[in-house]
Amino acid sequence: MNTEVIIAGVPLKNPVMTASGTFGSGMEYSEFVDLNRLGAVVTKGVANVPWPGNPTPRVAEVYGGMLNAIGLQNPGIDVFLERDIPFLKQYDTKVIVNVCGRTVEDYVEVAERLGEEAAVAMLEINVSCPNVKEGAIAFGQKADALFRITQEIKKYAKQPVIMKLSPNVTDITEMAKAAEAAGADALSLINTITGMKIDIHRKKFAIANRTGGMSGPAIKPIAVRMVYQAAQAVKIPIIGMGGIANGEDAVEFLLAGASAVSVGAMNFVNPYTTVEVVKGIEHYMEQYHVENVTDLIGAVS
Repeated sequence: MNTEVIIAGVPLKNPVMTASGTFGSGMEYSEFVDLNRLGAVVTKGVANVPWPGNPTPRVAEVYGGMLNAIGLQNPGIDVFLERDIPFLKQYDTKVIVNVCGRTVEDYVEVAERLGEEAAVAMLEINVSCPNVKEGAIAFGQKADALFRITQEIKKYAKQPVIMKLSPNVTDITEMAKAAEAAGADALSLINTITGMKIDIHRKKFAIANRTGGMSGPAIKPIAVRMVYQAAQAVKIPIIGMGGIANGEDAVEFLLAGASAVSVGAMNFVNPYTTVEVVKGIEHYMEQYHVENVTDLIGAVS
C-alpha cells in the first residue's frame, strides 16, 4: 500500500498536512502528534516584520465550526528562522511555510529570506491578506492582482510556490487559472469563508473585527465543490481543505481532484485529528483494495 504523493516535484510520505494557522509551527502540537507521521507541516503565516494581529475577542464558536479574526498575528521572519526552523528540522516531515504580507514587496522579502533555507520544501502564499495598495481588497479576490503577485513571487522564490485561494470570490476557476497562468506550482483551497456572529443579549458583535473567517465541518461541502471545480480548470496539483475531520472527509477531497489535504479547525477540537486522518485514509485503502493513494485523485464519476 503506497500512500506517497508528489506535489510540485516534492514527495510527501502521505497526503495529509496541517492547515496554516491551526497548528502553530508544529512545536505547539508536537506533544500530541508525532510530526514524523505527517506528509507535511504547514506553518502559521510568516510576515517580514512582526504583526500584532486584531483586537480581542478574536474567536467565536458557531454552529458547525468557528469564526476567527486573528489578523495573522506572528512574530516575523527573524524569530521564525531562529526558533521554528531549527525545531522542525528534527522531524522527518516536509516543511511548508505560509507567507503573508500587506504589499507584494513584503511577500517577496520573506520568499527571498526563505530561499536560503534547505529545510523549507515549499512556500504557501496567503493571498487573503488585504492589499494596502489596492484599497484593502484581498490579493486573492481579483484575478489580475492574484496574477501579478504570483508572477512576482515566482521571480524570487527558490522553492515551489503554492497559492492559497480565497473562496470569497464569484468564480473560483477564474482565480485558479490566473494563478496557474502566472506560474504557480500548486494551489491550496479553500481558505475561510467570511462570516459574522452577533451576541443578541449584549447586542454586540461576537468578534471585535465584526467579521471573521468561518472554518469547520459546515464549510466542507463548499470546499469539496470548489476543489472539484478548480481541478477541472487547471493542470497543477491542488491541496484541498475545509472541514476535514476524519479519513473519509479526506478521501472525499482526493476523489474530487485534490492531490493532498490539510486539516485545520478540527485540530482545536481534537489535537490528534491529523494522525487519525492518516490512519483513516490507510483504512479506506485497505477496505477498497487501493494500492496507490494517487489512484484516488480525481476518481469521482
